[in-house]
Amino acid sequence: MTQDGFEAVSIDTSRPHPARIYDYLLGGKDNYEVDQRAGDELAAAAPEARIGVRANRAFLRRAVRYVVDSGVRQILDIGTGLPTSPNVHEVAQSAAPDVRVAYVDNDPIVAAHGNALLSRSGTTRIVLGDLRDPRSLLDHPDVRQLIDFDRPVALLLVAILHFLADADRPAEIVATLRDALPAGSFLVLSHATGDFADRTAAQAVYTKATASLNLRTHAEVERFFDGFDLIEPGLAQVPFWRPDSPPPPRSEEIGFYGGVARKTV
Repeated sequence: MTQDGFEAVSIDTSRPHPARIYDYLLGGKDNYEVDQRAGDELAAAAPEARIGVRANRAFLRRAVRYVVDSGVRQILDIGTGLPTSPNVHEVAQSAAPDVRVAYVDNDPIVAAHGNALLSRSGTTRIVLGDLRDPRSLLDHPDVRQLIDFDRPVALLLVAILHFLADADRPAEIVATLRDALPAGSFLVLSHATGDFADRTAAQAVYTKATASLNLRTHAEVERFFDGFDLIEPGLAQVPFWRPDSPPPPRSEEIGFYGGVARKTV
């Protein structure tokens, strides 16, 4: 059995997967013992990890509401991870029912869960694909059927780029995606950092996973927004990006930056 050309046997449950570790830290159930062990190791190495992933998820919800309130009706969410309610389409469509959302992830388990969740919706779709090949994502027929690249799009790269090493040329990948977007589009991006504490031990947890963890500084993350105009307050720790409630305790320790930017030309 195949899906989008991926053999079913490509589902690897012998090593932790970032999406399933994230799901475990959020309190989800779509993970395996190997992911749970990795999540516990991560929380031991970085005590703020659990509040950090929740704060990152809350940032995503606020950012989605912001871009929809700004008039965007199309969202391309790359590296979506396992479904966690409220999902991007639920947040977006609660504000504007006509929003269309194309989800992309490289984990067949994520795709299977997503397909089960979205099977009755004509305004959402999930595609199995890899961010390292951005052109194939942009040209994927299921993405093209849902997303009109002649109209503004909100591109979501939330907690995904830190799983690309410098050798993967993440800046070039983001530039390829940016160049496909028309004026009026948005980039929503968050990224792990070691700016607030030594997180070498946390990075080591991912040496056993299907992707490495590549922490970057504020300046390095900000460069991903080249060609966009950052929205106030710029690139900030995720609890402090336009909070709609008091930030959780220990927010100043959270090693996630987040920002939203608009493409004006």
